[in-house]
This record gives sequence, C-alpha cells and structure tokens, in this order.
Amino acid sequence: LLYLSRIVMSFNNPETIRKVLTTSKNIALVGASKKSVRPSNYVMKFLLDNGYNVVPVNPALEGKELHGKLVYGSLSSIPKDVPIDMVDIFRNSEAVPPIVDEAISIGAKSIWMQVGVINETAAETAKKAGLEVVMN
Repeated sequence: LLYLSRIVMSFNNPETIRKVLTTSKNIALVGASKKSVRPSNYVMKFLLDNGYNVVPVNPALEGKELHGKLVYGSLSSIPKDVPIDMVDIFRNSEAVPPIVDEAISIGAKSIWMQVGVINETAAETAKKAGLEVVMN
C-alpha cells in the first residue's frame, strides 16, 4: 500500500495540477455520463461553468448531447480543429491504456485519471510520450 501511495503521489504533484488546469482550454472527458449522480456528469458541468470547452466521449451516447455538447464515440472521432489539451478519464483502471494510447495519437497535452482510476503503466506511457499526468 505504501508503494502504491508513492506511485499516486508522484502523479499527483500540485504544480502539475496547477499547470494542467491553467493551460488547458479543450478537455475531452472520457466516460461522460448522462446520469446526474455520476461524478463524470457533475465534473463536466463544473468545468463548463468555469469556462472550459468540454468534449464528452462515450460510445454508448455517441451523437447525443450532454450539457449542450455533442458526445463523440472516441477521442479519434473528435474533429481535428478542436485541439485537445487534456483527456479527463472517468473509466475503470483497466480501460486506461488504450485511452492513453489514443490521447497520445491525437496530440493531447495531458491526461487526468480521476479519483480511484490508477494505472501506473499507462501513466508511464503518457509521461514518456511527453504528456503531463495527474492520477488521483
């Protein structure tokens, strides 16, 4: 457990969090939910209310709207004229590696694995590709 907490702390640097939040404008939120009780739903609303452009991603909701934004089925299907600064991940830990690979391929600048989403291998992959990583 101590080992795991050290890993998480290394990707939970307050300076990195500040940098990601202040330099990001376009955020792809992977795992967006239409259920208002889900963290991904209210975090999306919070981000929108605070001036971020949030692009929801969820293959089950593709083509529908969430908080007035069109939902995309994957990161790759987001129009290229919307450069993604941050990929905010609300999926289980095992689902993270292909999301990180796709984030790298679309040129995202950072990934943020939300509370309880921990995947050290994916975090290292993102870091090696030059992305900022937050995992909390």
